[in-house]
Amino acid sequence: MLVSSSAGGRLPPATRPPRSPRGESPVIRKIVLTAAAALLAGAGAVALTPSADAAAACSNGYVGLTYDDGPNPGTTTQLLNTLRSNGLRATMFNTGQNAAANPGLVASQVSAGMWVGNHSYTHPHMLTLSSAQMSSELSRTQTAIRNGGGGTPTIFRPPYGETNATLQSAASALGLRTVTWDVDSQDWNGASTAAIVSAAARLTNGQLILMHDNYATTIAAIPQIAAGLSARGLCAGMISSSTGRAVAPSGGSNPTTPPPTGGSSCTTTYTPGQQWSDRFNGSVSVGGSSNWVVTVTLRSPQKVIATWNASVSWDSTGLVMTARPNGNGNTFGFTIQHGGNWTQPSLSCRTA
Repeated sequence: MLVSSSAGGRLPPATRPPRSPRGESPVIRKIVLTAAAALLAGAGAVALTPSADAAAACSNGYVGLTYDDGPNPGTTTQLLNTLRSNGLRATMFNTGQNAAANPGLVASQVSAGMWVGNHSYTHPHMLTLSSAQMSSELSRTQTAIRNGGGGTPTIFRPPYGETNATLQSAASALGLRTVTWDVDSQDWNGASTAAIVSAAARLTNGQLILMHDNYATTIAAIPQIAAGLSARGLCAGMISSSTGRAVAPSGGSNPTTPPPTGGSSCTTTYTPGQQWSDRFNGSVSVGGSSNWVVTVTLRSPQKVIATWNASVSWDSTGLVMTARPNGNGNTFGFTIQHGGNWTQPSLSCRTA
């Protein structure tokens, strides 16, 4: 039986009551880029295995930066941009209801190089539920995240950190390892940016810190957290689903996503095109750079059946297409066989 012991919690959106979770042993994945970010950006590298230079920058190990309760329309994009511009990857513990309501933001999390975990569907006190209700909360969240292009999570953070053997059994049945945290930032409890930075300074090799998607103070702390980790020879890593510790990134739940390269300086504009009963066209115009990489994330069961004016490649799911210039300018297009899902794809852009 596993039950957390340290005090802590989180205050989600206004629709939720104040929270008071508890902590315990960690488990998720995250990557790292501090000094190595500039190196990767310059070389255009996308390999997930840390180089010798990155390993030297991470001489004292890896920690896990985790953000709960997303994705949220008002804050998630800013959070992702700030993490990328500071060379960090993090784990996003999404609630299923937020993932279902904002599938494009789930795709943006993946495109930004983050890992996605399960945080239940409605954020209830899970220990008050029956075993069947527990399973429903978890399985519906798996589906919502997968439908948003977030892959199939392998880690689960129970709301409020509350867990027991019954809940862990329900999670294990879905291939999920239960993860809590070692350090609570107290951002849910009104902690200042300085206090959040101070909390992150207590992290040691393998540990995780609890933060949330929806607080301005938390986002404002990121540059100082990045600097503090770098100064201490620590890097932001992923969480191993087998050990529950933060480790050097080497794949994870989104193994095909390239690590951040210090932020993006290009923009995308999507224009709907011709439509037919079974398919539709779309075009993307890229601004701000002629040396761009655009990630196009579809919604299952959609499938791209034709492209033009770009060189493209695919991830293993067939739902994430990466487009690069092929000498035909900064506008490219594609035809999507929609399979009943007319949702336009989500886009993210970075410089190569």
